[in-house]
Amino acid sequence: MNSYVNMGVGAFLGTVFVLMSVSIASEGIFHSEAPEKEGFAIIAEEGGSEAGAGGAAEAEVDIKPLLASADPAAGATVFKKCASCHTSEKGGANKVGPNLWGVVERPIASHEGFSYSAGMKTFAEANKTWTYDHLSFFIEAPKKHVPGTAMGFAGIKKPEERANLIAWLREQADAPVALPDASAAATPAAEGEAVKPAAEAEAAKPATETAPAQ
Repeated sequence: MNSYVNMGVGAFLGTVFVLMSVSIASEGIFHSEAPEKEGFAIIAEEGGSEAGAGGAAEAEVDIKPLLASADPAAGATVFKKCASCHTSEKGGANKVGPNLWGVVERPIASHEGFSYSAGMKTFAEANKTWTYDHLSFFIEAPKKHVPGTAMGFAGIKKPEERANLIAWLREQADAPVALPDASAAATPAAEGEAVKPAAEAEAAKPATETAPAQ
């Protein structure tokens, strides 16, 4: 074996020795013991997400008491949010959405010449007309109140703004529908669930016993 090979082998072994020495020394200098107790223990509380979801849910507001003091003139300003998709004048053309002349108490999904979504047609089978309640809930959250609707509007969340808008829409008709009884409870239909007509509800009541003749 020549001297060059011996020198190369020696240099390699020397380098390995130095690296091992540095590793052992650094281990001794920087080694730290694991703490007996963790400084911060993060514990996820079970059911937290469900509680948060429940707290975020908001109760739907009954629009009828607000309609009594609503301002139709202010509602005309609110309608500007809808004007890109709807017309409101009598005989107005359909746009992305149907014309809204006489929409209060108009049969749902019935405006001539407009192609309604499958979700709206299904909703119309269970809920016959655009009552004040349906209008309010739909304007507030279209896709929540009518699942499957093609209406992409985010909704008007403030009850006062919705009341003003609906009061103005009410006036856009040949014969404005009477304002609702503010004392009546709101009756939003559940998804796919129809509101029973008054006649059916009356018929469903149990018959009272006739008092015997004296």
